[in-house]
Amino acid sequence: MGSIGGPELIIGLIIVALLFGSRLPKLARNLGQATNEFKKGQASANKDDAPKSDTPPSSN
Repeated sequence: MGSIGGPELIIGLIIVALLFGSRLPKLARNLGQATNEFKKGQASANKDDAPKSDTPPSSN
């Protein structure tokens, strides 16, 4: 009890595909777009956080 085997997993995937089959491509596309936007946001945040080369380092 508590363990999911191969046959149960396959049956579950078939049920999910039947219930959400027409929506899966749209969901996958939206997930891909969200991932790309997240990566762009991370890249711009990292670029903004980079130290400016115009200011000389302080010598304390």
